[in-house]
Amino acid sequence: MKIIAPSIIRQLFILLLILTTGGLIFSKMTPYLSGVLGAITLYVILSKGMHLLTKKGWKKHWSATALLALSFVAILLPILGVFFMLSEKIKNISKNSDQIIDEVKQKLDATKQYIGYDVTEFINTSEVSSWLSENLQSWIGGTFNTAMVIFIMYFLLYYMLINFQHLNTSIYNYLPLKRKNFSLLEKEINAMVKANALGIPLVAVAQGLVALVGFFIFNIENPFFWAVVVAIGSMIPFIGSMLGTLPVFALTFSSGDVFNAWGILVYGIVFVGATDNIIRLYVLNKLDDVHPLITLLGVLIGIPLFGFIGLVFGPLLVSIFFVMVRIYKNEYSSSDSKTAT
Repeated sequence: MKIIAPSIIRQLFILLLILTTGGLIFSKMTPYLSGVLGAITLYVILSKGMHLLTKKGWKKHWSATALLALSFVAILLPILGVFFMLSEKIKNISKNSDQIIDEVKQKLDATKQYIGYDVTEFINTSEVSSWLSENLQSWIGGTFNTAMVIFIMYFLLYYMLINFQHLNTSIYNYLPLKRKNFSLLEKEINAMVKANALGIPLVAVAQGLVALVGFFIFNIENPFFWAVVVAIGSMIPFIGSMLGTLPVFALTFSSGDVFNAWGILVYGIVFVGATDNIIRLYVLNKLDDVHPLITLLGVLIGIPLFGFIGLVFGPLLVSIFFVMVRIYKNEYSSSDSKTAT
């Protein structure tokens, strides 16, 4: 009978201890994981600025503080503004869901003469109302992950920035990876963060602004709200800006404004849709292109985990997972093949 070497037993024990304690820490940190991912994302974006400021003679803590303030004003405040606007709209929809559904049924009932079929008989007002109230309120709760997430994000980001010169070395000392695979991990994470945190929001903002112009041209009610909906929809693969354009078309058409309804629909398909292609052609070709399936899977995973910001962090998390699989293959596949031969 073969006897397991004591060194292997000790190694397995340490690995089990690491996995157990790491799993416990990760499970308790899950509600605040968006803060950790946010810190990593902002660090990748701001690290070059930190390097330039310190090179000009700024002290590290002043450089980090200035960059944190800049990121708060330029990134966080607009996002919080969008959150508040959406939350107010969602609260109003939730409170008046019965009335809204009845109005929608009346509009749909008017289409019976055109299609010869009554689609409203399958709509249960009370069931739809309860579903909307429950899910919309939970969506708001997931969106606002309280000040704790923001505090964790900026706390981590501050110390990452002031230690930017030694951060990679410190991380490498704790990761059981070869130098070439650690470099691969660093390169891939930088590329994915820029693609997810810069590329996807850039397309969303551009499409939202182009849609906003169209909403003003065709006299659409609540143009800023629908522009935000278009921007959100552009982040979701296979749905895109039509998430905002189609409801606007339906509401405008049902109100009797046929010209503006068809006008905004054509505008959305031609101009808003073309914005995505133009940005990808002239701007995003400098960034890594994220596969639509990764983005879709990331959205499905990210929104339940992080709320609204899961639109960005979800694809990032999925991308990191696939990079780790590649690194595992690089670490062990070559040695395994040599052993097999």
